Amino acid sequence: MPSATDPDLARLRFVLTRPSHPGNIGAAARALRTMGFERLALVAPARFPDPEATALAAGADAVLAAATLHPTLPDALADCTLALGLSARRRGVSLPELDPRTAAAEALAAARRGEQVALVFGNERTGLENDELARCHAMVRIPSVDDFSSLNLAQAVQVMAYELRMIELAAVPVAATAREPPAGGADMERFFDHLFAALHAIDFHKGRAPITIEKRLRKLFLRARPDARELRVLHGILGDAERMARLAGRTASEQAAQQGQDRAAGAGEGADGGQ
Repeated sequence: MPSATDPDLARLRFVLTRPSHPGNIGAAARALRTMGFERLALVAPARFPDPEATALAAGADAVLAAATLHPTLPDALADCTLALGLSARRRGVSLPELDPRTAAAEALAAARRGEQVALVFGNERTGLENDELARCHAMVRIPSVDDFSSLNLAQAVQVMAYELRMIELAAVPVAATAREPPAGGADMERFFDHLFAALHAIDFHKGRAPITIEKRLRKLFLRARPDARELRVLHGILGDAERMARLAGRTASEQAAQQGQDRAAGAGEGADGGQ
């Protein structure tokens, strides 16, 4: 029977982003513990540790004690190769949309392959912001009714923990894959920084605002899930593009300087001819 010491389950973490109420943190910890999970990550919680969190955990003190604190969502996802963001609403970020059962199956399959996986939940009032969802590989929507769609944070955590446990209890085998594991979140963020800097270096945007194309490129590469070796190749391509941009810039400057010298020399010759 799966337990908190199961290595597959240990690769799954539940990330609460900017939780406002410590009671919800405690209730989420209780929801995890009842389903055999222990990994809870908190991004910029309003109050934690807090007596209310301890009270609502109802004995899941070990989950609270082991909870990790992170200043930002990228920090919490730094070593994750798969991040699934929970959202009640379709937002401006175009992502693959999964139901909880499908998402749980994909999450557990990735964990069984040795990947670090995160289920990401948003703030109680606003949910996940667009820039937070943009750091996820897919969006998960719990199919609640349209006229009353908002679940309590701990309830949403319970739904996903339950779906994961049911799949684990079924012990469905996962086909082996020879593929290298995808790059982690921190490596992807370094790649995106390099990509966007290279686009700026080659003047790709031509004065246009870069935000739309950057979002689309982020979505494309998160969907592709490149591994570390593939990222090194991409970094090499970007590095060469930056080098050529620098050479082109120097050549243009040298040509401009030469033209200036030629004009000055021509003006001097004209002056001599008039004497």
